[in-house]
Amino acid sequence: MSLLLALLLDALLGEPPPRFHPVVWMGRYLSWAWPRVRGLWSGACYWALGALLFALPAFLLDLLLRPLALGWAFLGLLLKPLFSLRMLLSEVLAVERALGESLEAGRTRLSRIVSRRTEDLSPEEVREAALESLAENLVDSLLAPLLYYALLGLGGAALYRYANTADAMWGYPEHGARGTFAARMDDLLNLLPARLTGLLLCPPRLWGRLLQEARKTPSPNAGFPMAALALRLGVRLRKRGAYALNPQAPSPKAAHLGRALWWVGGVGYGAGVLLSGLLAPWGR
Repeated sequence: MSLLLALLLDALLGEPPPRFHPVVWMGRYLSWAWPRVRGLWSGACYWALGALLFALPAFLLDLLLRPLALGWAFLGLLLKPLFSLRMLLSEVLAVERALGESLEAGRTRLSRIVSRRTEDLSPEEVREAALESLAENLVDSLLAPLLYYALLGLGGAALYRYANTADAMWGYPEHGARGTFAARMDDLLNLLPARLTGLLLCPPRLWGRLLQEARKTPSPNAGFPMAALALRLGVRLRKRGAYALNPQAPSPKAAHLGRALWWVGGVGYGAGVLLSGLLAPWGR
């Protein structure tokens, strides 16, 4: 019931105000810690300290609230900020709408959701990058937090969200050894969710090609949801100078992005509802 309530809150209300958002608090801690990180081991220590600060209270709250009559409702309220599908769909849709106004507007809007440079991207590359972000963030923003909630309760979802936020802030290759631990922990925690998401998004008849295409990306995980969406839509997704997924297919058009939003939304909320049904006997 708690998971179902959290999904309903996400669909109807979206995100809580920033001052109440635990991911914002995680970002503030990571911003404070980053200047103090000198290398691999100090990065690991500050990462672990943050994990304790955010995951341990969540584990304790789970133990405290779960036996209560209305504990499921409080858990649903606390779980909601640890994932977000509505905001993801809205941000990607905003890129397409901005691209309809002008290429420059599309590039600017895209820069809000991707880390790559957007200043010289073509219209096709803007749309491809938006679709890649949509697919990859279906893992990060929804399915992985829900999976860890199912496995480990509220603390599991908080730990995953912290690890993912740390990777987004510290895990860039140009940061060298300072961000290596954060990047590797995010890779480890995403191994299973990324592959499950790929299987859910990709047509079963193309699962053989999914593995082949997913291996083209530098990331051990991101290629699975991105390749799955490319195969589902029958389009090419690429990053200039790095990879091209489903390269023989055409570049996506506006209609493809609309279809992608429906698919990702349906898979995301559908998987969440299914998972909530499976967890109901355990009070989650």
